[in-house]
Amino acid sequence: MEELTQDVVKDLFDYKDGSLVWKVSPSRSVKIGAIAGTTGYDGRQRIGINGSLYLAHRIIFLWHHGYLPKVIDHIDNDSSNNRIENLRECSKSQNQWNSKARRNNKSGFKNVYFDKEKNKWRVLVECKRKKYYGGYFSNIDDAVKAASELRNSLHKEFTRDC
Repeated sequence: MEELTQDVVKDLFDYKDGSLVWKVSPSRSVKIGAIAGTTGYDGRQRIGINGSLYLAHRIIFLWHHGYLPKVIDHIDNDSSNNRIENLRECSKSQNQWNSKARRNNKSGFKNVYFDKEKNKWRVLVECKRKKYYGGYFSNIDDAVKAASELRNSLHKEFTRDC
């Protein structure tokens, strides 16, 4: 199997507005100029190359930068937006910092939890395997503001509030 390199992907594809377009026909059913890939159940674009499936955002990053980092972040958190301006190299932790609030989040806000014993809202943000406590609040709006400020100070450009 041929190694996936920038030269290989530039021979196979052109990049146009966040999509890869075939420069060659990989099969009878795919024409030159067709947008490459299919959308998976998770909304992410996948592209088959020589019997292997690749995530489109990874190929686009390689096409532009010439290397593949371990983790690539979608800045706007939209996994279907593969414009190069929306992609950046990051660590696993940074990618998590830029994620949306989890579905099972009971407060509706990242890093804000209700402490039944104290009958108050608690702020807790993790960064680099350390826990940072932002205090307890009677008012959820105050807790949300404190959580946002703490996240901004810890996560910098990878901060995501919702």
